Amino acid sequence: MNTKRHLIALDLDGTLLTDNKTITDRTKYVINKIKSAGHIVVIATGRPDRASLTYYNELNLDTPMVNFNGAYLHHPTDKKWEALHTPLPLPTAQAVIRTCYQLGVNNMMAEVLGNVYIDRYDEEFMKIFHIKKEENQIQIGQLNRQLTLDPTSLIIHPSQDQVERLRQNLEQNHAEVIEHRHWGAPWNMIEVVRKGMNKGVAVSRIAQHYNIAQEQIIAFGDEDNDFEMIKSAGIGVAMKNGANHLKEIANYQTTTNEEDGVAVFLEKYFDLS
Repeated sequence: MNTKRHLIALDLDGTLLTDNKTITDRTKYVINKIKSAGHIVVIATGRPDRASLTYYNELNLDTPMVNFNGAYLHHPTDKKWEALHTPLPLPTAQAVIRTCYQLGVNNMMAEVLGNVYIDRYDEEFMKIFHIKKEENQIQIGQLNRQLTLDPTSLIIHPSQDQVERLRQNLEQNHAEVIEHRHWGAPWNMIEVVRKGMNKGVAVSRIAQHYNIAQEQIIAFGDEDNDFEMIKSAGIGVAMKNGANHLKEIANYQTTTNEEDGVAVFLEKYFDLS
C-alpha cells in the first residue's frame, strides 16, 4: 500500500453513489481499509449537509465536510473545528432571482444554512433536496419577498431550453460576484454561490489543516461542479460517466459510478488487490 498519507475527496452523486443513491459494499470496504491505513477521506458535494450526513455516517467519517460546492466547510462531529460559511450577498441573489422571473424558470430555492426558501411548492423538488416540512425550517412563497438574508446558495430549476440562455445571462451580468454550476441529468439544476467558492478551494483548506500536499490529494468527480477540485488535485480522477470536459483535465479516468469506479481506482492506486 502507498504509505504516504493522502487526502481522498469524494463527490457524491454520479461518483461515490450509485444511480440508486447508495454506496456499495465493495466501496465501503475499500474506503474503510484506506482510512485504517491513516489516509484522510472527506465528502465534497454540492448537496447541503442534511442531504450528506447519512453517507458521512455510513462511512464512519470523522473529518470535515464540504457542502454547497465549497460555500460551507464544517466538521459534523467536532464543534471546536471552525466552520467557514461564505454566503452570496443578498443584493446579488435578488438580481439573479429577478432574471429568473423574467425567464419564467420552473422553480428556485435559496438556503441559509438550515433555513430553506422555495419559490413554488413542488413535492418532487422537495424530495430531490431532502426537504421535509416536519423537519426543516422551510418557507414557501415568492423568493424575492421571502429571502431577507445572504443565502449560502441559490438553486435554479430551468427548463432544458432555458439552460444556455440563463447561464449566458449569469456570465454576462454577474460573473464578477458569483460562481454558477450546472447539474446534468436527471435533475437539470443550476447552482449559484459566491465568487471564489468551489470544491477545490475547500478541499485545499482541508489539506492544509492535515498538512497534506496538493500532490497527495486524490479527488473524484463527474460533473461541472467538480472541475476546480479535479484540476487542482495532484491526482484528479474523472468518472467514466462524467462530463467530457472534466475527463479532459483529469489525470485519470475510472469506471462508472455503477461499476464501483471509486473502489476500482483506489484498489489499484493503493495496491489493495
